[in-house]
Amino acid sequence: MAEIIIRNLRKEFGSFTAVEGSSFKIEDGEFFMLLGPSGCGKTTTLRMIAGLELPSSGEIYIDGEECGRKPASQRDIAFVFQMFALYPHMNVRRNISYPLASQGMGRAEIRAKVEEVARILGITDILDRSVGGLSGGDRQRVALGRAIVRNPKCFLMDEPLGALDAEFREHMAEELRALHDRMGATTVYVTHDQLEAMQMGDKIVVMNHGVVEQFGAPQDIYDKPATLFVASFIGSPPMNFLRFHGKLAPGATEVALHHSRFAIPAARAPFEGDMVLGVRPEHVHLSDTSSYRARVLATEYLGTTQIVTLQTQDGQIKARLASDQVARVNEQVGLDFTDSTITLFDAQTGHALRSELNEGVLAHG
Repeated sequence: MAEIIIRNLRKEFGSFTAVEGSSFKIEDGEFFMLLGPSGCGKTTTLRMIAGLELPSSGEIYIDGEECGRKPASQRDIAFVFQMFALYPHMNVRRNISYPLASQGMGRAEIRAKVEEVARILGITDILDRSVGGLSGGDRQRVALGRAIVRNPKCFLMDEPLGALDAEFREHMAEELRALHDRMGATTVYVTHDQLEAMQMGDKIVVMNHGVVEQFGAPQDIYDKPATLFVASFIGSPPMNFLRFHGKLAPGATEVALHHSRFAIPAARAPFEGDMVLGVRPEHVHLSDTSSYRARVLATEYLGTTQIVTLQTQDGQIKARLASDQVARVNEQVGLDFTDSTITLFDAQTGHALRSELNEGVLAHG
């Protein structure tokens, strides 16, 4: 398997810049997620790692070797596509064995390798069936088998579960992660689904408009978003934002919103201007003693929890509360926030204001 290093990667299509100055490192054996909305540059980045697109500038190292200008056939990678890309005229066995046969490997060795991979994926019973009659999940397993059988340096996956229905997609995500853990393979996985990225990834790169906004462990990205975009893209419901004008002294430990004061983590530097206070719904609490007031607009029952929408004088926010906590529509309530989880942002740049960004963050600007 292999370590992958991306340095100042850039891709231009005429006057359009699809990827701009991306840099990050994928450790050997890591399950690494490229996450972002459609058109953010994540698939273009994956295709450059694969050699299906050549970078306009920048460097790509796979297993210590710079290969940004090498064709895909010389990079020893396996690519799994969203739409499976199987050969419809071949059965399952021949689809999986095709990469080995094209390398001139002997029949006995090919048979042994195919059957070993089939056992790993749980598809030994369909090896002699036509791929045309298989379910979407079985087709994806065959596509994975064709990639695994080569034992490449790394696996690149472009939304491989995107064509599956929601329930089976979750099941296959668990299978993919378990397969990765058994094999210890370096895997780079593209998705627009933040829940999928949080569930499966060891590390996540969050991209937007061709720029890496942040990378790091899922928990760090959730708890310490580097930008307003990351804070709004990660989480369901996303982070709440309250905009205000204020001043932070060095090491400030509280801020004021309309004469109500809230404790915050220590600010990284003096600041004065428009700010945004960000707080996750699960860290918003109803408080009888708080002077910061809100009106309950709606409640959404989710079983063990409920999502309560509230109107404050600084805008609407959502709170995730226990389902048995009483919140009546049109009721006036006091609000408090878990101070250690608050993130302050510069409203103009969108960057977080804190003592130090978590290791691995790359914010543009």
